[in-house]
Amino acid sequence: MALFPCEEFEVSVHTSPGLTCGTLSRLSIILIGSDAETQPITVNHGDRHLLPGTQCVLRVQSPVRLGRLVLVRLRLEPRSGFPDLDWHCSHVGVRRLGEEPELQVFLCDKWLKTTDGDVELRSGKLCLLKDETEEKLKQHRDRQLQQQQNTVRWRKFVDGAPQCVDMNSASDLGPNLSYTSKSSSANLHYLKGLTGRAEPWSSFTELETVFKHNAHNNHIAQFVQAHWKEDWYFGHQCVNGCNPLLLRQIKALPANLAVTCDMLRPFLPAGSSLQRELQRGSVYLLDYEVLEGVPSNQINGKPSYLSAPLCLLHLNTQGQLLPIAIQLQQSPGPLAPVFLPSDSAWLLAKTWVHSADFQCHQLFSHYLRTHMMGELSCVATLRQLPEIHPLYQLLMPHVGTSMQINIQARNSLLAANGVFDKATSSGLQSLPVLLSRASERIRYRSLCVSDDLTERGLSSLPHSYYAKDASRVWEALHRFVSRWVDLYYHGDAAVQQDSELHLWLQDINDHGFSQDSGFPRCFQTRSEVSKFFTMIIFSCSALHAALNFSQLDFGLWMPNCPAAMLRPPPQTKGEVTEDDIISFLPDVNSTARVLTVLALLSQPAQDFVPLCHYREAIFKVDAHRRLVEEVQAELTAISDDITQRNSQLELPYPYLCPRRIENSVAI
Repeated sequence: MALFPCEEFEVSVHTSPGLTCGTLSRLSIILIGSDAETQPITVNHGDRHLLPGTQCVLRVQSPVRLGRLVLVRLRLEPRSGFPDLDWHCSHVGVRRLGEEPELQVFLCDKWLKTTDGDVELRSGKLCLLKDETEEKLKQHRDRQLQQQQNTVRWRKFVDGAPQCVDMNSASDLGPNLSYTSKSSSANLHYLKGLTGRAEPWSSFTELETVFKHNAHNNHIAQFVQAHWKEDWYFGHQCVNGCNPLLLRQIKALPANLAVTCDMLRPFLPAGSSLQRELQRGSVYLLDYEVLEGVPSNQINGKPSYLSAPLCLLHLNTQGQLLPIAIQLQQSPGPLAPVFLPSDSAWLLAKTWVHSADFQCHQLFSHYLRTHMMGELSCVATLRQLPEIHPLYQLLMPHVGTSMQINIQARNSLLAANGVFDKATSSGLQSLPVLLSRASERIRYRSLCVSDDLTERGLSSLPHSYYAKDASRVWEALHRFVSRWVDLYYHGDAAVQQDSELHLWLQDINDHGFSQDSGFPRCFQTRSEVSKFFTMIIFSCSALHAALNFSQLDFGLWMPNCPAAMLRPPPQTKGEVTEDDIISFLPDVNSTARVLTVLALLSQPAQDFVPLCHYREAIFKVDAHRRLVEEVQAELTAISDDITQRNSQLELPYPYLCPRRIENSVAI
């Protein structure tokens, strides 16, 4: 053995600056080279302490040459008599003294626990597997994925629906996959006293009294309450409400909608006909067939009811989308009349459509297309992409919070005694049926904004602010993602050679949607990768913002979005009074339960991260920083345009203003 060290290194271990980031536990470090590694040495010894926002500097000696320095191995161990506290490591810097004074940075940027055992950090830029030059680094990728696959496993939530993470509690996630958020406090003062009233509302006047107190300063909710009976506003909500994903243009009537040309002639332009309006592209349809035959819930010991309406709408010459026919059942017949704007029961028929839309919005559009899409992508990413993979780093800020919020939802909102159990027509019995059916109907193209709007005939629909804003945000995200992809994939061949990416996509397909969904089975080109990752990021940020943060505005006036109907759908066209309609609506306590949840879900966190703003260090260096600056500038311009437009509208559409879009599904 040599009398003097062959190599000597200066090592700086950096603790992140957060108030609780330090630890009293013992930390040891090993430097790993391509040829050899050092013995472990204690970092926080003597006067060196792992305090928040500080660094420990030490000398590490090696009796042999290590070769190229490739890894740093950290191990945190509890210290007798001291609390076992997690430690948040920012990074480790290593400088080889003498011949090579350049600093190597080994980024960590995460929590370490004493139960983690050995944790290895690597330096250098993000890279694909094909670009790895050191065998030890290839082995490190494999070890990291094996560890993640042992920790993060799949579990079936509902037959036929995307699978979820196999964890029962948010505490199972550990500190790096969980988060805390400072929620803005919702005003529940005027709802709390209503949760004990298991009785119907006595009148619209009583309901309006409660609404006035809860809608104070909510101008959109006040507008909804003032105009909910009007046909033009019904149509406006189809494209700019909290569920703008179901309306579609049709060129032919569905066979099960029992309308005739003569029946609809009074509601079409003079001299025109239904066939002419269909050919012109001015006829649209809402079809809630996914609800057909779904078992309904019991609420307060009484049956509630579901229907599966078909609603026909017409785009008039003033650019207004007006409902012109509603059939409340999928099967036509004498007990499934077609309601028309001239019928006494027209407002009741529209209310049934709104109730069906509530069920589809909550489970199909909101939970399945944003929350479950995020969790599906997150679990696959953790299991199949190592942290050094550039697409891991791009995606995790947008999907990493989804597991915690979904676990909490499955343990509360979607569980026994939760709001679906206690207050909605689609209760726990219908939940698996509806989620399974909705999953079967998901198509990849419907998740991609430009494809979806084109297929539904909404691209040029006037006054469709969701369509316009969603298109601009999608395009900005797509440019950002494409440039990121191009940084690392220098041609389509590089995509085809990325075995880790293909295993990731296979995991999504194996545990996600049906074989008929149109999801790509493999990636051949960079453009395919860019589109797919844009779809995920948009779904978990912008789409979630549009579907989630609008809920209270449109649901606060409960008759506009009833979560349940307590009398069966009318089977005749008899006279319907206002008192008749109130008897269909949810009881006082179930109304209060739903509004309480909507109020909580509609509050953005005080510390929310806006779209394409990143706390992770990897986004603050080199080309990544430039790409982030470019997309942020583009999103700022979109925000300014939307703000200017909304200032001139009586009823603004603020939900896709990028300043208000959270980076991930975090509530």
